[in-house]
Amino acid sequence: MSLEIVLFEWPDIAPVEHNFFGAIMGKKVIGVLTGGGDCPGLNPAIKAVVKKAIESGYDVMGIREGWLGLVDDRVSPVALDRDVVRHIDRQGGTILGTSRTNPFKTADGVRAVEKRIDALGLSAIVAIGGEDTLGVAAKLYDQLKAPVVGIPKTIDRDLSFTDYSLGFESALQIITDSVDVLRSTAESHARIFVVEVMGRHAGHLALRGGISAGASVILIPECPFSIHRVCELLRERKNRGVRYSIVMVAEGAMPKGADLSLMSKEVDAFGHVRLGGIGQFLADAIEEKAKLESRAVVLSHLQRGGRPVAYDRRMGFYFGIAAVEAIIGGHFGKMAALKNGRIVLAPIKEATKELRLVDINTSYDAERYRAKQSIIGVLGPVEEPLFRSA
Repeated sequence: MSLEIVLFEWPDIAPVEHNFFGAIMGKKVIGVLTGGGDCPGLNPAIKAVVKKAIESGYDVMGIREGWLGLVDDRVSPVALDRDVVRHIDRQGGTILGTSRTNPFKTADGVRAVEKRIDALGLSAIVAIGGEDTLGVAAKLYDQLKAPVVGIPKTIDRDLSFTDYSLGFESALQIITDSVDVLRSTAESHARIFVVEVMGRHAGHLALRGGISAGASVILIPECPFSIHRVCELLRERKNRGVRYSIVMVAEGAMPKGADLSLMSKEVDAFGHVRLGGIGQFLADAIEEKAKLESRAVVLSHLQRGGRPVAYDRRMGFYFGIAAVEAIIGGHFGKMAALKNGRIVLAPIKEATKELRLVDINTSYDAERYRAKQSIIGVLGPVEEPLFRSA
């Protein structure tokens, strides 16, 4: 009996020039782009936008490489139709490519975007991204009244005005699976494993990942930690006869009185430094102070990869439909959002003005460095309502 293995291939997307077929026919055209870091859930959102838009009488143009595709006219857009997007919801990443291009930090970038929108005949733009990508959308709407609508995407889940951002649950699944794999070697060697996950300013990924993976200690950016206390908690477990422990630490977490752990002092187009190193720092400190053999594992970009879990496929579907509904209704400068179990529209400007951080008063035990062990009747710690039709 032979086993046939079928490999998925990206669809052959034909590039289009300025005279997009929809513009020639007089149809309205929606452009869709993905910016910032990739993650599972982007392709399901793209698919939903395309299908809903076509059913609503629009043509759809894919803008390649995030905002770069509207800044640099050498980056050709692509035509998107039902055939192109039919299977993409099963795949991670984004078929449109992405970048961290910031038109407001590029010479004549804003003017280039304005001219490009006009040249391509775009009636609206759906920008799928996080704080930076949507921050650009908000500024373009404010300054140019650009017809932009947003879809929230960030595995950090740190956007305000929405209870969910695409990619979060898929990243949590990868973290959970990775720690499950680590447990066998941790127990075999009676080691401490310090698992460093993403989370620059917000610890949602570390906190929820720590809960899902059963971490003994969880360290987040919102609550500077004491190395002495971390060692004390690990020694306490060791004295109870537990052979190993898992410490989950966000890349932006820091000891009390210390600075961020920087991998590089260089900044990107949005002014962000590259974080990293807190995991190794902590593993070394545990070995030195607690005399416990420790190893650091940095999950890094593994958290962004792989197929979207079921929840991200559904949320991409809901957000994509909502974005097109917003365009039909003329609700520009807004983004699709999940709030109290309903899909709603929220102002992009407000959603990107202030980061959504872990509420350590309701969700985090700052004494034992773990999720708070009380939940009934407490507003805040769960915030994962099931979807209900608005």
